[in-house]
Amino acid sequence: MANDFSIDGMALAPGVVETIVAIAAQEVDGVASVGSTGVGSLTSMFKTKSAAQGVEVEVTEDSKLQIAVRIDVMYGYSLPDVAAQIRNSVAEAVVSQVGLSASRVDVYIDGIQFNK
Repeated sequence: MANDFSIDGMALAPGVVETIVAIAAQEVDGVASVGSTGVGSLTSMFKTKSAAQGVEVEVTEDSKLQIAVRIDVMYGYSLPDVAAQIRNSVAEAVVSQVGLSASRVDVYIDGIQFNK
């Protein structure tokens, strides 16, 4: 989301919804991190890691959100189950905190992390 957008007279600054999405995703069991943690990622070399890195949000013409979340999952967790839980958690968080529903929540699993 590049610009502010308004919902019923409330303006949200860029990054607000992304932060809500990142926190909702991070709270799901099995999620190791939101956003790329790989040292090989070219974009990670030039950007500082924020709470919303790895989250993209677009607002459609009918005021619905299309959300993409990139995560790493802890080894041993069912990938389809973690993705389903993220979709549910994110959808509930944006409805309750922003008042918009998500028409789509896409989950991209970028990696697996092992216990250290």
